[in-house]
Amino acid sequence: MRKWILLFAGLLLTGCATLPSGKPDPRDPWERFNRASFKFNDGIDRAIGRPVAKAYVKVMPRPIRTGVSNVFSNLNNVTTVINDVLQGKIRQAGRDSTRFLLNSTLGLAGLFDPATSAGLENNDEDFGQTLGKWGVKSGPYVMLPFLGPSTVRDTFSRGVDQFTDPLNYVEDDSTRFIIRAIEILDLRAGLLDLDEQLNRSYDRYAFVRNAWLQRREYKVKDGNVEDDSASLEEEFKEEDPAADAAPAEPATPPPQ
Repeated sequence: MRKWILLFAGLLLTGCATLPSGKPDPRDPWERFNRASFKFNDGIDRAIGRPVAKAYVKVMPRPIRTGVSNVFSNLNNVTTVINDVLQGKIRQAGRDSTRFLLNSTLGLAGLFDPATSAGLENNDEDFGQTLGKWGVKSGPYVMLPFLGPSTVRDTFSRGVDQFTDPLNYVEDDSTRFIIRAIEILDLRAGLLDLDEQLNRSYDRYAFVRNAWLQRREYKVKDGNVEDDSASLEEEFKEEDPAADAAPAEPATPPPQ
């Protein structure tokens, strides 16, 4: 742990002067720290996360990977149902409870997903969305070391969600750590398809921030937001210096 703390501190120091020129984003007042944290997380991902995830996808057959994803998705339904109730979505809470029971029994502890075939869609609710539902502002954007994008509101909410996560009630520490590692591996493997798009963006940090904040707003407001897909597409484009240059003057003067 001491080694990781020293490594992160060093990255903070080396990343302190890497702010881009231009008007700062008001949602990101801690951008200097966040960029250093992003650099730290990205370094770990390039060294460990991405190679291991690629190996996992290459070695493990798709049906097994699908089953693993289904299990973790099913466990997440516990948190979803509790926050359905806290948000006053009683009918959705009933459907999500039925989904959890159906997949936990007929789906063999969540390995299979008969609930979707039965017309019970998968929802995703957490305490951060609950606070947002009741008017709590997100606060500044923050890139958490190891944990990734968040906001002040959602960072606090992560701690609350730990109490509704069934994995935290596995008594044996070794078993719990192994299951958690598999969960992180499954999550990273599911994001591999986005790597190419991310690498095409001019400012990878800004793209991750903007995409995450837009997706988070979409989830908090249950999809009742304006379509900002055009602004996301702009993040993918490489900056073209010639595009900002003044147009060349014609070789001959225009006719009078």
